Amino acid sequence: MKTFFRQNAVFISLSLMLVAALGLALLCLPKGDLHILLCNRHSQTRDLFYRYYTQIAEWFPYIVCLLLLLFGRIGSGVMASAAMAFSALTTQIFKHIVNAPRPVTWFAENMPDIQLPLVEGVRMNHWFSFPSGHTTSFFALAFVVSILATRCLLTGSSEANTPTMQPVKKSICAIIQIVLFFAAALGGYSRIYLCQHFAADVLAGVVVGITITVICYAIFNRFENKKWYNYRIIGPKSPQNAKK
Repeated sequence: MKTFFRQNAVFISLSLMLVAALGLALLCLPKGDLHILLCNRHSQTRDLFYRYYTQIAEWFPYIVCLLLLLFGRIGSGVMASAAMAFSALTTQIFKHIVNAPRPVTWFAENMPDIQLPLVEGVRMNHWFSFPSGHTTSFFALAFVVSILATRCLLTGSSEANTPTMQPVKKSICAIIQIVLFFAAALGGYSRIYLCQHFAADVLAGVVVGITITVICYAIFNRFENKKWYNYRIIGPKSPQNAKK
């Protein structure tokens, strides 16, 4: 696991920085004030963008998992599917235990004079706010793709693993992790922008998505040398030295 954390240090570090920043903001500002501060910069372009960008978490993870199962190693596809499924399940369990009000309900009860900047065409939810399921999916998906892309680059063909190429590969991995992190963070912010979640919900979604993905990787990585893990439905078959 030391190698895992070292290879994925950029994505993990950025995620921890985001969690720390949100945590500090929650300590310094009241819940309602922080929400207004974060969601109060609307425009027609942003409204349109976030309205549709947030929906990526509802369908894109299924496509990625299916593609990994069909064209990647079965083990990678199973790991990705498990990370997405168990992070979603964990989120739903917490949602129903906490049963926290969404922003539209909370503001109606606690700050009725505040008019939230709602986006036209977005159906507003009223309960089960904590944690944010969309944020969980965004971060679980981004982290899974980051893990697999980084591993593929750093442990690729031996011909390309020359000392000269290693710094280049590490730089490419860092760029990929940065891009994937910001894509996930943008998805988390979309939930605040659309007034579907509070900052605390997004923070919890980040933690759940990252934590469950790490756990799933730790479990399935133990089988990386097994024949079933390396089997491919479409494409090159498993290595001959893979164990049954």
